Amino acid sequence: MIIGVGIDVVDVARFVATLERTPALRERLFTEAERDLPPASIAARFAAKEAIAKALGAPGGMRWHDATVHRVEGGAPVVEIRGTVKARADELGIATFHLSISHDAGIASAMVVAEG
Repeated sequence: MIIGVGIDVVDVARFVATLERTPALRERLFTEAERDLPPASIAARFAAKEAIAKALGAPGGMRWHDATVHRVEGGAPVVEIRGTVKARADELGIATFHLSISHDAGIASAMVVAEG
């Protein structure tokens, strides 16, 4: 059963400029596994985290580090959750996140389906 759906779109250049203006933001938003990705990929990770939050109903108090998007060679990206994100997913009965991310022409996007 589909419990939630989320989508987000990020302008890569604008997002990178924001990270350059506020260097501490990179550490606040991304886990160690995500921080050193190329600009389009890190923007796509941000879009993915926003889409995950939307699929969860965008509750306040969720921590950015409680969701990590892992690259899988030749396969779909994998969402790893813990802490506040896991607590909300458990509350809603979510067992799986299906995530699609893309980046092209200066835009990064992500779409999430939360399944229970």
